[in-house]
Amino acid sequence: MSRVQLALRVADLEASIVFYSKLLGAEPAKRREGYANFAITEPPLKLVLIEGETGEDTRLDHLGVEVASTEDVAAATTRLKEAGLATFEEKDTSCCYALQDKVWVHGPGKEPWEVYVVKADADTFQKADTSPDACCGTTACCTPDEQAVDPAQTPAEAKAAARCACGS
Repeated sequence: MSRVQLALRVADLEASIVFYSKLLGAEPAKRREGYANFAITEPPLKLVLIEGETGEDTRLDHLGVEVASTEDVAAATTRLKEAGLATFEEKDTSCCYALQDKVWVHGPGKEPWEVYVVKADADTFQKADTSPDACCGTTACCTPDEQAVDPAQTPAEAKAAARCACGS
């Protein structure tokens, strides 16, 4: 099993759930406070809705590829590193009401991508900061080796250009 994930930040979660239920012909697979996701079989899609600020236009939050196992995440991590992309790994992290293993990269437009596996349900949201100025998609990674960088940079350039958005 593998499917693309599209995570949207929406101003009106309830109206968005109604709209996407009609558009996709399915009800959310998971609903929590400020959060809903649709797990669509055909086409294979995980649509995630994250409640944003009232009046805010809907915007892309992040993109992802959901895979079947931790081994698939490890294989993607190796492939991405070998391709010269700056990566950041998270293991046993609680994100979007799920326990996950994942690896983050940023595209050339600084769009955050994750390759992840859902290992179990979780009671907490604890959404990672995926903004381009944040450390590797999470504010918990403030060490110079783990900063979000331009994917076109060499590892040496990335290390030299490392910045931390969480104040240390």
